[in-house]
Amino acid sequence: MALAPEKVLLKWMNFHLKKGGYEKTITNFSSDVKDAKAYAFLLNVLAPEYCNPLTLDTKHATERAKLVLDHAERMGCKRYLSPEDIVEGWTNLNLAFVAQIFHERNGLSVDSKKISFAERITDDVQLSRDERCFRLWMNSLGVENYVNNVFEDVRNGWVLLEVLDKVAPGSVNWKQATKPPIKFPFRKVENCNQVVMIGEMLKFSIVNLGGNDIVQGNKKLIIAFLWQLMRYNMLQLLKSLRSRSRGKEITDSYIINWANRKIKSTGRSRHIESFKDKSLSSGLFFLELLSAVEPRVVNWNLVTKGESDEEKKLNATYIISVARKIGCSIFLLPEDIMEVNQKMMLTLTASIMYWCLQNSPEECETSNGYSSTYASDASSPAPSVNGEDESSSLCSEVPSLTIDDAASDITASSSQFENGEKTTVE
Repeated sequence: MALAPEKVLLKWMNFHLKKGGYEKTITNFSSDVKDAKAYAFLLNVLAPEYCNPLTLDTKHATERAKLVLDHAERMGCKRYLSPEDIVEGWTNLNLAFVAQIFHERNGLSVDSKKISFAERITDDVQLSRDERCFRLWMNSLGVENYVNNVFEDVRNGWVLLEVLDKVAPGSVNWKQATKPPIKFPFRKVENCNQVVMIGEMLKFSIVNLGGNDIVQGNKKLIIAFLWQLMRYNMLQLLKSLRSRSRGKEITDSYIINWANRKIKSTGRSRHIESFKDKSLSSGLFFLELLSAVEPRVVNWNLVTKGESDEEKKLNATYIISVARKIGCSIFLLPEDIMEVNQKMMLTLTASIMYWCLQNSPEECETSNGYSSTYASDASSPAPSVNGEDESSSLCSEVPSLTIDDAASDITASSSQFENGEKTTVE
């Protein structure tokens, strides 16, 4: 599962081709499939009932590719590429074609009797969601090494160093880092120890976290560290915009106050007290906020009351769609909104705020408007619904940070976030 998707498909394809008697090994989705013979063997193995003897007998590659597409169409695959696309070796189109075949009929089966109980236990659902979120965020930063699986790809420390260099430029001592492939385990530990050291410099909460924990793939500690890193990056970007008008420090309560006042400015009364507020599950707060920053973007005929689980999911899905439509960088799932995932509520609100500040220069330039109004609010954090002070941890293992404390000497460029906005992966 740690393999890249295209490598998984290549492995799957070669598995079936070997069963079908195809002698070559496919290593790419371009030159190796140009003659369409591999496709013919693959489809004959997966769907022999639609087999056409002429497919392998024909000597013309384009004609063979046409017969392959006819075979795939009878299996239920949509025809969105031409025989010429196969013959010319268009990698992305061929990759998508193989993925569609896999989706329609993968030809795999599982004998549950041979699987141990331990192998049947799936990972924690929330950890899987968090992994997806951080994977998308890390890739949006433009790191050189594409992240396919967070828990596996960070274990040598190099990817984390790349991310830290993007978020806190100049923080990484590359002379003391070892680039993959890394043969000696102690080199991985050295990389990860530098990651932890930089985390300490940024004043992250890294209690019980050592370089060896990352090398060993401790999922909860890795997620806790990445959350602080993502939050730091996001608040740094907001601070960079506010600094134009000599604004106050950006804190969680500052973002909450901004959202509440933004909605209030439209004449609505909905507000929240913290990112734990259960009323967020209906999605109505975020839809009103999106409507406040861009009045034309929300079609209220598509919005439900958000009372039942089904209605909440419809609203949550619509929120993500609308936020991406206006250009926000979104990495959460509808379930995160429905279940009021505190961390994801912060990232969603901050992303909307960042977009608003970028596209509304008057908010950054107003000296007596938001900036002066927030001055008193930001100094007295809003209480949470559980009676906790907002300076307490955003999640059980991660304390709230003050940006001026965490990054007095480090600034992040807003272009990093703009790069992230272009990455909207389903």
